[in-house]
Amino acid sequence: MKQIYVLHENDEWVEPLRTAFRDRDLPFVEWFLDTGVVDLAAMPPDGVFYNRMSASSHTRGHRYGPEYAAAVLSWLEQHGRRVLNGRLALTLEVSKVAQYAALEAHGVRTPRTIAVIGRDEIIEAARGLPTPFITKHNRAGKGLGVRLFRDTDALTRYVESDAFEPSVDGMTLLQEYIEAPEPCITRVEFVGGRFLYAVRVDTSHGFELCPADACRVSPDNDDFCPAGTAADSLFQIVEGFAHPLLQQYEAVLAASDIHIAGIEFIDDRGGVPYTYDINTNTNYNSEAEAVAGCSGMGAIAEYLGRELAAVTPGRE
Repeated sequence: MKQIYVLHENDEWVEPLRTAFRDRDLPFVEWFLDTGVVDLAAMPPDGVFYNRMSASSHTRGHRYGPEYAAAVLSWLEQHGRRVLNGRLALTLEVSKVAQYAALEAHGVRTPRTIAVIGRDEIIEAARGLPTPFITKHNRAGKGLGVRLFRDTDALTRYVESDAFEPSVDGMTLLQEYIEAPEPCITRVEFVGGRFLYAVRVDTSHGFELCPADACRVSPDNDDFCPAGTAADSLFQIVEGFAHPLLQQYEAVLAASDIHIAGIEFIDDRGGVPYTYDINTNTNYNSEAEAVAGCSGMGAIAEYLGRELAAVTPGRE
């Protein structure tokens, strides 16, 4: 029997999708990609394969999850299976440099960014950036490594200290700081490559923001995510959202073989938008959706159901 296969490394993030599948009586199986074996000569099962591998998998002890996922996706695509968010999508998920290149290729403005490997090189490269500026990880997720620096002296003290936090792939990004008129960003959600809704996110508590319900833990815990603060007021779905970027975003997703994603941008004080993140392992905030009367995971389940219905079993 053909089924929907969900490839992931985080059980908690998948729970709302499980509920959406069950509510719609859709057959599904989960492949937890942490450790395992890929026999390239074996025939994959029939169905639709939805990749939800995250760039932040290493923060949950799954250091080689993305590499394992890349092997599995290569195997599935080799055998002609229907894969959503395939190998090219994964390439963008784990590299902001790749994201910015894809965005700029379609005329989408991104912040000026310098990619650096090496502590001494970080300090030297920063001297060419106007202040203030930020650092972030190339392979990140959840806003990992985002720090604001007012001058290169502050950066030097940080880089030369034990507090320095390297990116898991060794690449640190230096990026111009976009000063917004108010502390918020906009995240635009897409399912099936088409616009679903936009959410306004309050960043006054920082940028390590994940809309997933599973991120709600105690602020006394090191894993604290501001998404879980009182009333979840940091997330608000924007009614009737329209923006010139939507058409460009859809073109970027189509060219990158991305079917499901959230894309984030910030407006500067002059109202100019800068796009800085494509998240192919998108999550949603249930309280914000309840207020707006919509469901991202529901939309994903229905999209996957349609894709499953179109699959002809036994074909390679």
